[in-house]
Amino acid sequence: MKVRDKLERIVVNPEIMHGKPVIKGTRIPVYVILNLLAGGMKEENILEEYPDITREDILACMAYGARLTEEEVGVLEEEVLL
Repeated sequence: MKVRDKLERIVVNPEIMHGKPVIKGTRIPVYVILNLLAGGMKEENILEEYPDITREDILACMAYGARLTEEEVGVLEEEVLL
């Protein structure tokens, strides 16, 4: 699956979760999945915890996060990193 196809699984709608990027067809924000992965949760456990999503949705969240890092951003505040 191409990155562009993966990104189509992520939607931003001001009517859903205050405009945060979510997995299409759900109210699950991308940041929740990325935080779980960053915290060491295994893909299988995420899929058990969120049965409405698929492995492709998790990959789409990672692709979305990767795409955001291509943008020019400033340094994160130290308290944000903690």
